Amino acid sequence: MARAASKRASSAAPPIPNRERPPEPKRYEASKDELMEFYRQMLLIRRFEERAGQLYGLGLIGGFCHLYIGQEAVAVGLQSALDTSKDSVITGYRDHGHMLAYNIDPKIIMAELTGRAAGISKGKGGSMHMFSVEHKFYGGHGIVGAQVSLGTGLAFKHKYDNDGGICLAYFGDGAANQGQVYESFNMAQLWNLPIIFVIENNQYAMGTSVNRASAEDQLYKRGESFRIPGVQVDGMDVLAVRGAAETVVDWVRSGKGPVLMELKTYRYRGHSMSDPAKYRSREEVQSVREKSDPIEAAKRELEKLGVTEDELKKLDKDIRAIVTEAADFSEQSPEPDASELYTDVLVETY
Repeated sequence: MARAASKRASSAAPPIPNRERPPEPKRYEASKDELMEFYRQMLLIRRFEERAGQLYGLGLIGGFCHLYIGQEAVAVGLQSALDTSKDSVITGYRDHGHMLAYNIDPKIIMAELTGRAAGISKGKGGSMHMFSVEHKFYGGHGIVGAQVSLGTGLAFKHKYDNDGGICLAYFGDGAANQGQVYESFNMAQLWNLPIIFVIENNQYAMGTSVNRASAEDQLYKRGESFRIPGVQVDGMDVLAVRGAAETVVDWVRSGKGPVLMELKTYRYRGHSMSDPAKYRSREEVQSVREKSDPIEAAKRELEKLGVTEDELKKLDKDIRAIVTEAADFSEQSPEPDASELYTDVLVETY
């Protein structure tokens, strides 16, 4: 009798999932002009960050400085799918690329890096703490994982105001092990909030491989116990990122609740400018550059669409001029007046 019951169970249909999931993302089919714009934005981020590294070496940028070199396809692919009039973005301290992907003026970003009054946070935030309410960019946060809870709050506001907006909350593979991340997952799902949790998995957190630091290193699965569906994406392919972004943005904006995205990417430089990155070999980094660089991949796609080498060289020249102008502006702008020490400080008792 037991064997008969077992036989009936084994021949039964597979269990039906107890919740709906987003459809499988497809790689975005970009027009020539669209891909050219993605390429331009990624190249701007690359050249900007290279110059920021130089300024840091010259002592013109103080404190910490975390470069986005290698990860450009993530911010460009995701944020190009957002509605900048109503959607909000929040991230950690590796934030320059996200601001540039939101078409914020490179001059005021570089001025912030060098601590000048013309900077987007009046020179008070520096590399790690940029902010722009006007652009719905809510930081730049130095505490690992803190932005995930704040992003959940932004999503709550979108829902409360019924403004049609969603929040894109970035964090890294290191922050994926922080407790407040899972408290945020729980609340976001309970309240059906319009938020996309984005893990930028650049493989190393600060200096430890994700495989050594995480018992479950397939990070897109981390939301499953909260009934949050996960999507894993090639974060080195801007068209794969954009395609996944469209699928997920449509899902979340339609009121179906949060989604977790894991973007498999790679940073070429150390965790910050003070990190010599001795925990990995030069050969490993060079191999990724040669096989998976997001800008070179987009360049090959453009060449297939008929874009000439001369056109791409001209674009690079134009972008280098923009970055040089931003650097010159930042060096020539005055530092904040000493009186600014007493502005934007909470002194009341509540």
